[in-house]
Amino acid sequence: MKLLADAQRHVLSTVRLLETIRVPIAEANGLVLADDVPAPHDVPPFANSAMDGYAVLAEETEQAPVTLNVIEDVAAGHVAQRTVVPGTAIKIMTGAPMPLGADAVVRVEDTHQDGAAVHINHGVGQSENVRVAGGDLLAGSIVFEAGTRLTPHHLGVLTSIGVGNPLVRRRPLVGVLSTGDEVLSPEATLEPGKIHDSNRPQLLALLDELGVDSVDLGIVGDDAAVLRSALQRGAAGADVLFTSGGVSMGEYDVVKAVLSETGDVALWRVAIQPAKPFAFGHVAGTPLFGLPGNPVSVVVGFEQFARPALLKMMGARKLFRPRIPATLAVDVDTDPAKTVFLRMVAELEGDTWMARPAGGQSSNQLTALARANAFGVVPVGTAGLTAGSRVVLEMFRWPESRTEQEVLNGG
Repeated sequence: MKLLADAQRHVLSTVRLLETIRVPIAEANGLVLADDVPAPHDVPPFANSAMDGYAVLAEETEQAPVTLNVIEDVAAGHVAQRTVVPGTAIKIMTGAPMPLGADAVVRVEDTHQDGAAVHINHGVGQSENVRVAGGDLLAGSIVFEAGTRLTPHHLGVLTSIGVGNPLVRRRPLVGVLSTGDEVLSPEATLEPGKIHDSNRPQLLALLDELGVDSVDLGIVGDDAAVLRSALQRGAAGADVLFTSGGVSMGEYDVVKAVLSETGDVALWRVAIQPAKPFAFGHVAGTPLFGLPGNPVSVVVGFEQFARPALLKMMGARKLFRPRIPATLAVDVDTDPAKTVFLRMVAELEGDTWMARPAGGQSSNQLTALARANAFGVVPVGTAGLTAGSRVVLEMFRWPESRTEQEVLNGG
């Protein structure tokens, strides 16, 4: 069997970067920056008030309560026309530029205005309630590096510096195909010997969550000619192909035969549980991930091989989910010949993450995966773990934090 890291290394070494494009900021969520983004100006671009209140000379409030003369009223988006001098204050709204002369803002809650006079009840220190120019970003500093995958919060920062069309790598288009005579679409009436297809809807949803475009190639039965045609059509229009089912050792798995004669697809037995049977290669130059048929195996295969590869194609620096140490709450048995991915519920108890099985661990038991928020990763050579043992959790609902180099070098 092929070790997990060796299989990951092979997959990641073959994928290519997608082309760079500029997109409107509203379409950039989930995409990856193709170049560093420097700040064209300070953020904020000018010193401004952090509070509604009164711009003052801080030293004049040291002996509060004091009374000052209000010489102007400045709203956000406007600039004071007068200068604060001893004995005066300017009424100011949150976000308005600090007037010349003023070095602090007294909160409106700590004042009482009576006509043109304001009574200051509590003193302030220099720069108190003032946002300094460049307090968030300095002009010329690198805001985000190439390889950063954009979230809504990144988009907010980019718009704050006037970047409306970032340079990114485009979204890949993934074709998703389920195989097998036994597989029915979810809306079909269940028949004897048949099962509803959970793999294709699940994969399409995982791709949508990743921010990847997809095309549903439907279900193909155990007919080599039909499968061959479907793969060729998919390869002509997609950047990547996913199949599920038909890559195990069964004699009726026609997928193996078609993949073996179509392109340069290799059939592997990877030393992991679940998702041991796995196929990878190219059909007409298009990468193909041949995932197992059992639904939990599909997700494990997606997480360990397909998702990192898609992120690499998009130019991301971080490809793999974070891992954290935890304490196992119960005994578990595992196969020492494989890296085992247990479906776990991880909960923080005090300062310690505790991990418990989310339910049945068979590769067909999808309900446990729906309950889980982590994989308990048990390495090759471990026959089982006892309650209280340390276990590594892979947090598959958290965003990626580990690079290709870190993972393939044992991190």
